[in-house]
Amino acid sequence: MGKEMEEFHKVRRLPPYVFEQVNRLKASARAGGADIIDLGMGNPDLPTPKAIVDKLCEVVQDPRTHRYSSSKGIPGLRRAQAAYYARRFGVKLNPDTQVVATLGSKEGFANMAQAITAPGDVILCPNPTYPIHAFGFLMAGGVIRSMSVEPDDSFFPPLERAVRHSIPKPLALILNYPSNPTAYVATLDFYKEVIAFAKKHDIIVLSDLAYSEIYFDDVPPPSVLEVPGAMDVTVEFTSMSKTFSMPGWRMGFAVGNERLIAALTRVKSYLDYGAFTPIQVAATHALNGDGSDIAEVRSIYKRRRDVLVDSFGKAGFEVPPPAATMFAWAKIPEKFRHLGSLEFSKLLVEKADIAVAPGIGFGEQGDDYVRIALVENEHRIRQAARNLKRFLSAADEMMHNVISLNAHRS
Repeated sequence: MGKEMEEFHKVRRLPPYVFEQVNRLKASARAGGADIIDLGMGNPDLPTPKAIVDKLCEVVQDPRTHRYSSSKGIPGLRRAQAAYYARRFGVKLNPDTQVVATLGSKEGFANMAQAITAPGDVILCPNPTYPIHAFGFLMAGGVIRSMSVEPDDSFFPPLERAVRHSIPKPLALILNYPSNPTAYVATLDFYKEVIAFAKKHDIIVLSDLAYSEIYFDDVPPPSVLEVPGAMDVTVEFTSMSKTFSMPGWRMGFAVGNERLIAALTRVKSYLDYGAFTPIQVAATHALNGDGSDIAEVRSIYKRRRDVLVDSFGKAGFEVPPPAATMFAWAKIPEKFRHLGSLEFSKLLVEKADIAVAPGIGFGEQGDDYVRIALVENEHRIRQAARNLKRFLSAADEMMHNVISLNAHRS
């Protein structure tokens, strides 16, 4: 039985899923009658636009669409994604060889890792970052070397050191701007430097652009594929989950370098038959729309962001206003920082009826922060701020009873 009860090799390589600890506490509190305001998981609460739902309902009536679909995406969907890139970024894509539909960007990243990674390959990954960026490659046998996440001059010296000191030489560099969780936004000039570095050292660039349309300062985030020559080394992943409030539909894309897209397409052909055809047709309809649905989603998140920053600030918890994404990345108040992000997040559930995502779940460099998702309406965000204010005002009295479980942080 001892042998049977051991964790399998790939499972052992994965760290504990810290978010689950907060989720269990949240579920227990709700079972006890607590009204938990959930600002933790980035799970959009907005309904999918009616026109997209109506298209799904129309197409699903045709029994011919109930058969297996195409794992790389139906032709019309790939053409619609290529047209979106042409409109939005001025990037020309061949829908037959440079576009593949994925079951969300998360699946695309994980299967790209399977497609390109040999055991021991070194991957340059930002820290903190969305977990699949690292875990997808860990499960594929790769080795993660953590990098800076800020898209400025501090980004490049660690890259140079990684190339000099990593054996074997790094295979790929992961980008994620607008960033989850930090909400940093990259400029085209930054991307130009990245591509120059990648081509100089023969490194693949994998860019996660899931939040391309959730921005607040009237400056649309660029695509790295806008850089001349980027197509030689780059694949970019996008998602319809946030842009069109379609998280449960599981629809995303990988676009870019033909050789890398072919590798991903081949791996996917062995693993799935693609999304349900009516979902792909509805997604095509969304991408070919006039953009008004996207603008409305953006305006809702902007109003929520402004309410969050204002109300939490007045409650005593400073939240820097994110320029993009549906998240705020906030440093834990000084008096609680020694606890670490997981214990602080648990404390918010227990004492303030608020759930947030602990920064440690995105990498050890995130442990002084929590991620706050804009997935509740403005009224609920203000209620969270009132709860927070009560908690913080009583914190000095409570803190002498709280013992840090992270002794190394003392």
